[in-house]
Order: sequence, then structure tokens, then C-alpha cells
Amino acid sequence: MKKKKVKWHRILILVTVLILFLFGAFLVIEGIIKDKEAPPEEPVSEEPIEEPSKEPVEEPVDEPEEPIKEPEKEPEKPDEPEKPIDQNITIVENPGAIDVLVNRTNNLPDTYVPEDLVKLTDVPTVLSNPEINQLRKSAYEALVELFSAAKNEAEYELFARSGYRSYNTQVSLYSSYVANHGQAAADTFSAKPGQSEHQTGLSMDITCEAMNFLLDDTFGQTDEGKWVAENAHRFGFIIRYPKGKEDITGYMYEPWHIRFLGIEMATEVFESGLTLEEYFEQ
Repeated sequence: MKKKKVKWHRILILVTVLILFLFGAFLVIEGIIKDKEAPPEEPVSEEPIEEPSKEPVEEPVDEPEEPIKEPEKEPEKPDEPEKPIDQNITIVENPGAIDVLVNRTNNLPDTYVPEDLVKLTDVPTVLSNPEINQLRKSAYEALVELFSAAKNEAEYELFARSGYRSYNTQVSLYSSYVANHGQAAADTFSAKPGQSEHQTGLSMDITCEAMNFLLDDTFGQTDEGKWVAENAHRFGFIIRYPKGKEDITGYMYEPWHIRFLGIEMATEVFESGLTLEEYFEQ
């Protein structure tokens, strides 16, 4: 009986030791696992960490190799030719007269604008510029009849290319011709401001399809040009700058340039064979 108690007592001690051993082993294993899983602790800063700025840092910009161009200035308007100081030049007193003589010695006032300009609504035109598609009323009505007769009588279709031109337009036009061709050449075919018949509103440059709607002295050799030269006076027009009269008119032969004078005077000038300058001098 005593031997059995001693035996059970030993068993109990062994079991207890085994349990303690197993418990201790469990604690050791659990500690190792926790050490592996836990991240290393970092020191906590007392100040909050700033986020990076959203705006990029500006880097120094290299200057371009070429200098920066300044804004282009508006092109300067062509200088206005100086007003004539020749003692032989006079300013016409009645620029609105139908028979006004305008040339290198008889100049229109720079402020003159005809009061009765009308649009060319009933004749074919070449250019879209509204200014040059105008004439004084009496000249326009005569032009309509001239174009109509050319078509009805001879089946010729004429076109209006350039009528009224203001003083300022002539300034620009003459200046461009001088710049491109030189003054000596420009003076043979372009009038200085104040010396252009176009400012009167009584002159028209005409052309036709055979001329490709351009202005050239070969217009006088076309059937249309010949018909105009022979019949324009019937409607109050003359060929203002005829061939062979350049020394008198001061301008080259221009078979396309017709000038309104009214039927009576135009017929007299035509039949006389004189230029308008010669007609007034006789």
C-alpha cells in the first residue's frame, strides 16, 4: 500500500514538471514569434512632418540665343507728297463743274469730294472696292447708256474697273508707284494727289474680257476699244489721254480712260481732234 502511494506521488511530480516545461516552452515560442512580427519602433517626432509643396520649384531659365523680338509696329503710312509750290499751279475754284479741267497745273482741293456720287449698280464691274465703284450721277447714267449701246449695237461687253478715287486714295496709290518705279516713271502714268481726274467722279477706266479685265494700251487695238474711241462722244465721253499727245496731256496713251463732259462738249472735242487742254486754249 505504501509503495503504491510513492509511485503515484512520483507520477504526479513528473506530470507537473512536464506541464511546467511545456508551458515554459510555449511562452518562449510565442515571444519569438511576436519579435519577428512586430516592426521596429521609430522615435516619434514632436513636430508634424510637412507635406511636399504641390507647386514645382522654378528652375532658372536660360536666355535664348537670339534676342527677343519686340512687337512689330504698324507699317507707317506712305508720306503724303508735298503740296505743289510751283507758281504755275492753281487750285480750281469750281471743282464740281462738269467741264472742270484737271491736270498738272490745275489741281483739285484736297478736301473736294463730289456730293452726288452714286454706286455702279447697273453696269458690270471688275473690282470689289466700293469707293472706285462710284461715279457722279450724270456720268453714271451716261456710262449705263454707253455700255448698253456697245452690247446692243455691236455685242461688246464692257466692264467698269476704276471710277471715283478720293484724294487720300490717290496719295497712297501715287506713293506706291513712286516706291516701285521711281518718280520719273510714275509721273508718266499716275497723277499726283489733286491732279487726278478720278477725284472729280467724272472719269472711268474701262476694260473687257479680251484684256483679261486689265488696263493696257492694247485695249485701243481691240474691237471693243475701237468702238469706244469712235462712239464714246455720243454719250458724253472722250478718250482723255489720246495717242501722240503725251507732251500736251502729260500722261501716256490711255485708251481705257474716258472722261465725261456732256454730249455737246464731248462731241466738239471729238470732232476737233484736240485734247481737252488744247480745246480750252483755242
